[in-house]
Amino acid sequence: MGTHLITGAGSGIGAAVAERLAERGEDLWLLARNAGRAAALRERFPAARTLIGDLADPAKLSWALGHQEQPVGLDSVLHIAGVVQLGEIGDLPVKAWHEQLNANLVAPAELTRLMLPSIRLNRGHVVFVNSGAGLNAHATWGAYAASKFGLRALADSLRLEEHGNGVRVTTVYPGRTATAMQVKVHQQEGKEYDPTRWIDPASVATAVITALDLPRDAEITDITVRPGH
Repeated sequence: MGTHLITGAGSGIGAAVAERLAERGEDLWLLARNAGRAAALRERFPAARTLIGDLADPAKLSWALGHQEQPVGLDSVLHIAGVVQLGEIGDLPVKAWHEQLNANLVAPAELTRLMLPSIRLNRGHVVFVNSGAGLNAHATWGAYAASKFGLRALADSLRLEEHGNGVRVTTVYPGRTATAMQVKVHQQEGKEYDPTRWIDPASVATAVITALDLPRDAEITDITVRPGH
């Protein structure tokens, strides 16, 4: 059984991935924003351990994690947490840019940097759950797409840099998925939300688990997941 660090395990795709790995008896480390969220995660995943670190403030992650017990070896780091705020470039305030770039790009880069020694030790796997917005940018999605285009670049560079260390890197690009984030997106778009139109988070979790379980002679670099109806 492996050891995995997961962000965004409180809901949506992150929770679906955590549930699948927990069912297999894997060792889970779940990153939480604060002590309250950490307690909720431990209640939902009793066998898991938690780390407290706020992805909204990546400059403080090193200090925060340095004061906590950390996994010695990691078989994967699964970057699944994310935030979104839509708006036209002419209207979106700089705070919205900072929030999305910090949580969606800078924090995954910093968390990966901090965990690389543990990942290298186990010749582990880094998975970035990106977005269709990481491949195509549309009107009102500029800041979010910029953070996700950057995340794609981060993954591609990391893959080349760490290949010699036996580290695998996968990016998953889901289309619209029935999560709490999608509810927020629909509210911002002024549209009625119908979860049956979108991908089940469990289906994206299957894509993530497939990449993790692939035999060591191969590496899935990119997976695009789209609604099937």
